[in-house]
Amino acid sequence: MSMSQKRQKNHFFESAVFSRRNFLRKSAAAGLGMSMSGKILKAGQIHPGHKPEPIRAGALDKVRMGFVGVGLQGSAHVRNFLKIDKVEIKAVCDIVPEKVERIQAWVRDAGQSTPTGYTKGEYDFLHLCERGDLDLVVTATPWKWHVPVCVAAMKNGKHAATEVPAAVTLDACWELVETSEKTQKHCVMLENCCYSRRALLILNLVRKGKLGEVINGTCGYLHDLREVKFNGKDEALWRTAHSITRNGNLYPTHGLGPVAEAMDINRGDGFDYLVSMSSVSRGLRLYAAEKFGVTDPAAARRYALGDVNISLIRTKKGRTITVFHDCSSPRPYSRIDRIQGTRGIIEGYPDRVHIEGSSPQHEWEEFEAYEKEFGHPLWQNLEKLAKGAGHGGMDFLEDFRLIDALLHGRYPDMDVYDAAAWSVVSELSERSVANKSRPMDFPDFTRGAWKTNPRIFIADM
Repeated sequence: MSMSQKRQKNHFFESAVFSRRNFLRKSAAAGLGMSMSGKILKAGQIHPGHKPEPIRAGALDKVRMGFVGVGLQGSAHVRNFLKIDKVEIKAVCDIVPEKVERIQAWVRDAGQSTPTGYTKGEYDFLHLCERGDLDLVVTATPWKWHVPVCVAAMKNGKHAATEVPAAVTLDACWELVETSEKTQKHCVMLENCCYSRRALLILNLVRKGKLGEVINGTCGYLHDLREVKFNGKDEALWRTAHSITRNGNLYPTHGLGPVAEAMDINRGDGFDYLVSMSSVSRGLRLYAAEKFGVTDPAAARRYALGDVNISLIRTKKGRTITVFHDCSSPRPYSRIDRIQGTRGIIEGYPDRVHIEGSSPQHEWEEFEAYEKEFGHPLWQNLEKLAKGAGHGGMDFLEDFRLIDALLHGRYPDMDVYDAAAWSVVSELSERSVANKSRPMDFPDFTRGAWKTNPRIFIADM
């Protein structure tokens, strides 16, 4: 690590933007976080009396796009969208001018006009959102900017799409939901893991009844991010702050999204309540001490985030979901991806399946036994185009499906209610951990519509 990176790291640790003490005080006293404007938001406050109604957006002849945040994941999205027909990239925003210039060159190389660049500080995205020639704004920024960018886009008449999580507080989730309803613009969370080959095979097996009635899901985000959090660049410049001041399930959507789709959450079932518990915090301090020395500020600092968080969710229909979070331990990557039904079980890491009456008794089978018959047609149709795209190609599938929905006036696979329900696990888990694992009720972002909502995700499969 260079001296400049060390200075940047140490400055970061001394100026973390969150206060755990303030969070716990608010959690105990009011049970609500604060919005960007400092006002407490509750359901219906943005437009009282409004009832949820499916967004009806007409088909577009082409999708004119603006990007906010074009670092690692943002630039990967740009590469995907440049491969999709009828997409025009008109504007790019980032606080680092060189990143904007790189994207401008990519767009020109693809045969399009140079997109306008926005690099004048953290709030220059507001000027991008005010443009009249955009249909969709995509953000891949640090987490705290996801909601401000999406809200600005929707209030200026654009659809919005954001990297995960969509929000980190309850009030911010409500703000996304109610802004989407009021403006009648889609707000989609780009949860790529719902498009993995495994997740779509599981979905297909569930939809065709091969697993029987789904009873339980086990999932999580188990990813050794110790090096990422201390490398002095990219996500280390903001993600580590969450580990310093927050204790809960901070990144639930990668694992939870596919389970929620398999259980028809928001479309026949809903999350009811959650309990959460965290282990002690050891991994980040140990890693920092070994890498930088025991006297380094990173090694001496206390980290609020427990190494392993386990959150348990019960649904309205009595199903259960276990959601793990562990980014501080030495371990191979896993999302678990387990679905248990009354007739069988399927899981990942390693991939294996057992279906009663089909599999040998008490034995696992490999996926290949079911891939030919039950592999999802989305992969069969788009595999060649997805080749080489991020995360094994599933990034391309999520981007393609979003554009396809906008071009055809079709409801997107995942909507703002999904974004809110999956993301709000973050704050609910923090509250539960801070209160000796007491149950925390989920808000019903659909206001009862989950009982009658039709299935959406890959409904045209």
